[in-house]
Amino acid sequence: MTRLGLPQWAGTLAVKAAVFITVMCCALAAMLGVLVHVSVTNQTVGQARRLALSRLADATKAYEAGDTLLPGTGVDPPGLPRALRALAVAGKRGTMVSDLRGHPTMWAAGPADRNRALAVQVDYAQQSRTIAGLDRAILWSSGLAIGVTLLVGAFSVTRVTRRLHATAQVARRISAGDLDARVDDPRTKDPTHPQDEVAAVAAALDSMAASLQGKLLSEQRFTADVAHELRTPLTGLHAAAELLPPGRPTELVQDRVAALRTLTEDLLEISRLDTGRERLELDAEELGALAARVVRASGTDTSVVVRRDARVETDRRRLERVLGNLVANAHKHGRAPVSLTVDGPVVTVRDHGDGYPDYLVEHGPQRFRTEGGAKGHGLGLTIAAGQAEVLGARLEFANAVNGGAVATLTLR
Repeated sequence: MTRLGLPQWAGTLAVKAAVFITVMCCALAAMLGVLVHVSVTNQTVGQARRLALSRLADATKAYEAGDTLLPGTGVDPPGLPRALRALAVAGKRGTMVSDLRGHPTMWAAGPADRNRALAVQVDYAQQSRTIAGLDRAILWSSGLAIGVTLLVGAFSVTRVTRRLHATAQVARRISAGDLDARVDDPRTKDPTHPQDEVAAVAAALDSMAASLQGKLLSEQRFTADVAHELRTPLTGLHAAAELLPPGRPTELVQDRVAALRTLTEDLLEISRLDTGRERLELDAEELGALAARVVRASGTDTSVVVRRDARVETDRRRLERVLGNLVANAHKHGRAPVSLTVDGPVVTVRDHGDGYPDYLVEHGPQRFRTEGGAKGHGLGLTIAAGQAEVLGARLEFANAVNGGAVATLTLR
């Protein structure tokens, strides 16, 4: 069974609170209005009924004594409701409100001789106007009370939702990487002032952000310090490896030293990207020519396809770093043929291997994580994503339908 979806605005807390307050106010006003209406109506009708029955008792005495009946009293008078006449003919007394020539009238009737009814009529117009005025007053006062309550409730709820929206906005900024963002709710700064639930959430979010920032900064400092400290001994180790006699063992040592130097430089670059203080050196660049230079520098068999060239304002060194890492990753972890396509401000690197792992497509590259027995440290794509973020570009990873990994870089 298909469920009907609610409009987007129906899910907000303010709308739900407004609807709840309105429904509750209407229900309360209706209940109180009905109670007041029934109580006043019963009292008014009761007074008119007692007056009519009192006059009927006097008329009955006068009729039995043969005296002249007062005005408004008679035997089977015109306009007497049939149901009330039947009750009186049956030997009982009763009252009933009916409309007599356009005027509300309270009737009281009792038995007379020869199957006739002795009836008394009492003007009920004043009582009817009183009840109608009461109903109008109930409606107006209920509407006014609902409006005032709704305004006060909306004001109170809006203050809460405004604070919740501010807290949610700070949470989104933190998730986007702005670890300096804080709610700074003034209610959390005064320990003597009781905190409400929203202030408690704000305080918890600020505490979490501070703790997360401290841990990340500590991790960044550790990574930078380790990479920096490794550079000096690696430089000496590389120089020593160059002095070894030619041979297969020397080649292995030199290869591992070069790999370790590359890893150290990558870690230093990541630590600089993590600080968020990288500055762009912008210049106008032709994407087609820049892509061709990157492929030539990589020394790989990569085809360059320029469908639509574009001139962009970007940092050439960083863009070359991004595209170089994407091309290198395609050859290292994918299979030929590898192509680099320029289509306006969009650059696509495609291989025909097994494609990216699911975690990478869903969450992006993660340092020191690889799957499927792949070699590497996951730093190349991490650096590419970090440099793309510095450039203000969007880097997306996907798998082609017919196989292969597809990295798409969209420049501003």
